[in-house]
Amino acid sequence: MRVWPALAAAQAALLLIAACAPAKSQDVPVNAEDVMFVQMMVPHHRQGIEIAKLGAARAATPELRTLTAAIASTQQDEVEMMLRWLHSWEQPLAPPTGAHEHHGGMPETDVKRVQALKKSKDFEYDLLKLLVAHQGDAVRMAAAEVAGGANPAVQKWAGQVRDSREGQIAIMKNLLKR
Repeated sequence: MRVWPALAAAQAALLLIAACAPAKSQDVPVNAEDVMFVQMMVPHHRQGIEIAKLGAARAATPELRTLTAAIASTQQDEVEMMLRWLHSWEQPLAPPTGAHEHHGGMPETDVKRVQALKKSKDFEYDLLKLLVAHQGDAVRMAAAEVAGGANPAVQKWAGQVRDSREGQIAIMKNLLKR
């Protein structure tokens, strides 16, 4: 038994656990940055779940299967938490049309790339490249929330997202080197 796969799986699990924060309604300030971050992270997470589920189903490497299954599960829990926040703030569940352009221009992961992944001949390589880019977008979005948000719970969670996704990216980059 190699130690590295077990260590990678354990690190991935810890990073994902660290990304979860309790979801409770707050009677504290909420600004436009908080609302926009959460509204944009919901569809971002849903797309991440779609990608991760593909990995959990098709990856041959056990560490990658474990990581993607954990990503899908964690991000589903986070979507539910974010939707509760939006409801408690009495805010729309989706960002306004054109929000990506007005919020740093951060595009969604290209839907065509997700579709191509489903047919990929080099599945694990393509999965890792797509997830590294996708999680990198989450890091940038979370950093913007940490810098400009007002809600302490959302800012704390954004910091956890930033840190956990950076850890996931490091794991995935190591898997790419194999």
